[in-house]
Amino acid sequence: MINNVVLMGRLVATPELRSTGTGVSVASFTIAVERAYAKAGEQRQADFIDCVAWRQTAEFITRYFQKGSMIAVTGNIQTRNYEDKNGNKRKAVEVVVDNASFCGSKAESGTTGGYTAPAAPAPSFASASESDFEEITEDDDLPF
Repeated sequence: MINNVVLMGRLVATPELRSTGTGVSVASFTIAVERAYAKAGEQRQADFIDCVAWRQTAEFITRYFQKGSMIAVTGNIQTRNYEDKNGNKRKAVEVVVDNASFCGSKAESGTTGGYTAPAAPAPSFASASESDFEEITEDDDLPF
């Protein structure tokens, strides 16, 4: 049987780290994943996928991701039955996350570390000619 999930989207809210009674770390969060298509004249829709991460993965996610952060996760789908506070039987479907990865830019995630990107665009070398380059004849300063 195969049960693999790969998702990339934005966190709907900042994940919070909790612990079970035995001290195991757990984080529940929701990822908004845009659909690949949109009807003409309409905005692209998104699906909101509930996820749960355990142990070090939960600690990693709560430490480095916040509301609006782009995140990529892999895991598997699990279902569970429970009874709500009114006694109604419910079924929860969620992704149990095995691995989480950064996939947005540092500027998007708010963790720039003091680096500010230059205001001017990078120079374009598409129009360079041979006269712009000089042949290196000595191998002394080459790093390889």
